[in-house]
Amino acid sequence: MTQRIRLVVDGNRAEVDADPAMPLLYALRSDLGRDNPKFGCGLAQCGACTVHVDGRPARSCITPVGAVNGKKITTLTGLGTPEKPHPLQAAWVAEQVPQCGYCTSGWMMTAAALLRDTPKPSDKQIRQALAGLKCRCGTHMAILRAVKRAAGTTA
Repeated sequence: MTQRIRLVVDGNRAEVDADPAMPLLYALRSDLGRDNPKFGCGLAQCGACTVHVDGRPARSCITPVGAVNGKKITTLTGLGTPEKPHPLQAAWVAEQVPQCGYCTSGWMMTAAALLRDTPKPSDKQIRQALAGLKCRCGTHMAILRAVKRAAGTTA
């Protein structure tokens, strides 16, 4: 049975008619045309599907769309703009992090929440926050440098 689900996605009101048990990821990609987040494992183990739900990181592949009815969803697209990128987006470019880019939503959205809550995280805090995310291209060290750069703890 479908239900009308109301969301605010990247600052814009949106509605989808969906089974409330359907993953948020499917609503974002198929119904709302977002090309990020990505489908990775479907088990919340890789992080490629990470978005913010009311400011908190969530794995959209296992989050039922019905559970986020009326909530604010932020995808990587809503984090910043080309004219005014989020500090992480600028740091990603400066540190030359992107390889294939498939995992970027997971790393960047998780790191953005960390930096919001802990503006000057230690290396240990960064590693703990990002634990469990996967990057098959092996850019882990560049990602750590980018998070530190965005935090202003290194240049």
